[in-house]
Amino acid sequence: MSSMPNQIAAVGDADSVLGFAALGIEAVAVSDAEKAEHEVFRLAKAGTAVIFITEQIAEQIQPLLDRYATQPYPAIIPIPSNQGGTGLGIQQLKRNVEKALGADILFGKESGN
Repeated sequence: MSSMPNQIAAVGDADSVLGFAALGIEAVAVSDAEKAEHEVFRLAKAGTAVIFITEQIAEQIQPLLDRYATQPYPAIIPIPSNQGGTGLGIQQLKRNVEKALGADILFGKESGN
């Protein structure tokens, strides 16, 4: 029986992710989409359970992230960078809640409205 992954990592620009290392989270600094794709793939292959990724980087590699969306691991969670957020994280959270419940409990609207 395979064991559940238990690692957590953060991927993004250096200024945004280096603080995660102080929390015992693997901080992976990337400067472009190609490096980000390589690192997300590497982390997923290594069995990382949760990957926090800055919204700016996530938007650049969305097709790769979409491939992991239907798999239980890794959970890829967009977060704002140190320069602020783009709204991607909350959009994905809203979409996932609507898919699971059929209603938008975060903003109080039913699906389809």
